[in-house]
Amino acid sequence: MSAVSAIAHPNIALAKYWGKRQGEGNYPAVPSLSITLAGMETRTRVRFQEGLLRDRFVLDGQEELGRPRERVVAMLERVRELSGLRMFAEVESKNDFPTASGLASSASGFAALAVAALEAGGIGAPSEHARERASDLARRASVSAARSVYGGFVELAAGPVAPARDERLVARQLPVPDAFRDGFRVLVAVATEAKKDVSSTDGMGRTARESPYYGAWLDEAPRLCARLREAALAGDFDTVGALAESSCLAMHACAMAAGIVYWNAVTVDLMAAVRELRAGGTRVYFTIDAGPHVKVLAEAADVPVATARLRAVPGTVRVIETRAGGGAALESGPHEASGGAR
Repeated sequence: MSAVSAIAHPNIALAKYWGKRQGEGNYPAVPSLSITLAGMETRTRVRFQEGLLRDRFVLDGQEELGRPRERVVAMLERVRELSGLRMFAEVESKNDFPTASGLASSASGFAALAVAALEAGGIGAPSEHARERASDLARRASVSAARSVYGGFVELAAGPVAPARDERLVARQLPVPDAFRDGFRVLVAVATEAKKDVSSTDGMGRTARESPYYGAWLDEAPRLCARLREAALAGDFDTVGALAESSCLAMHACAMAAGIVYWNAVTVDLMAAVRELRAGGTRVYFTIDAGPHVKVLAEAADVPVATARLRAVPGTVRVIETRAGGGAALESGPHEASGGAR
């Protein structure tokens, strides 16, 4: 069969998702709101092929086994269910940014895989219904991936309290003002090239079991998300930034109380640099996902001074300027497998 390639971008949660509903289905315990980022991307190629003895997954040039492969296989099994295919698949994926280090590579990776696999399976028609199907499929592998199927500002509701088997949950694009979206920048200050020690999935599980603050997080996160959503719809950059910081700090405080620390010394120094910039009149705010990297929210006019200050922080590997990007999409439609992903 023909190979299909798709491109997706990571997203950065402004109102954080941290924690899952109990039971099957991979449903988030709290709502979240994110921005999909142009400037970083994942390319994923899928080919269902006669004669393969098992599904094969190659990430950044290296064949993956164990848990990473199991998550890919689970998605492919779902596509086979929907399509009636009986073939195994080859999946090749490549990120142009650090993998598994807190830069949402699982979000872009599974969003790209969902779009490519559905198309390769013959069930990816270009329609809103197909995009919703891809979002739901991606969420089953990685909750944040449901959001990367869409571009711009995206929201995802909390999952049902007692989900039925196969209950659907998809992300939705948030209709923020054009000027707010177009002027919004996220400066990604990379604090290390290394992979993180604790995966997001494991970190959330331990937080739910061991953090004395997890109940407070479940109460506060929906309120923060609702307020941030209202501010984004109004195009209020400073309120969005302040609430994003609050959500970030609440999430990490909850995780730290369970002994899970994703930050390193560079993280702390970058946070201090953002506060220093703001005290001097530059309107910037930070957020941090499950990793050490600091994402700095800024308006376009403040990017040069903010970038220079972040680069000056000792230990900063590099600073990537990003803006609101598009949703996951086919790279160029189906193409012959011999051509590979470009």
